[in-house]
This record gives sequence, C-alpha cells and structure tokens, in this order.
Amino acid sequence: MKLELFGFETCPFCKVVRAEIAAQGRTDVTEYDIYKDDEAYRRLITVGGKEQCPCLFVDDKPLYESAEIIRFLKEHPQA
Repeated sequence: MKLELFGFETCPFCKVVRAEIAAQGRTDVTEYDIYKDDEAYRRLITVGGKEQCPCLFVDDKPLYESAEIIRFLKEHPQA
C-alpha cells in the first residue's frame, strides 16, 4: 500500500496527523509539503481535486480530514 501525506508545516490538522504517524513509529508514509514542493501542490490539486490539507493519498486515492486519516492509519497498521 502506497501512503503519501500532503500538508504544510504550520497546518494544525497536519500536525495532529504527523504526531499520530510518529506515535505509531510509521516509516511507510511519504510526506510532502505543498508550500515547499510545487510538484506536490500540483499533484494534490490534480489528483485530489482540491487544496485541502491534510490529505493522505492511499494508492493515489485521496482521503481528507485529520480524524479520518488517523482512523485509517490505526485500522491499517504498518506491516
């Protein structure tokens, strides 16, 4: 499963998701800062359809809302 998190450094909801990733000790989530990486920003808009962060792409399918992302991560622990 390919997991990619799109967000930005000062986003409070992104911080909550990153804290959960750290708490789980996950190393399977690739993070992109949409304000530091133009290609990541374009991909978020093109694939995800909107600028909302955080957004977790699960095998290139967007998942929005920090609570939903955290629930997904808890239900799908790193193998």
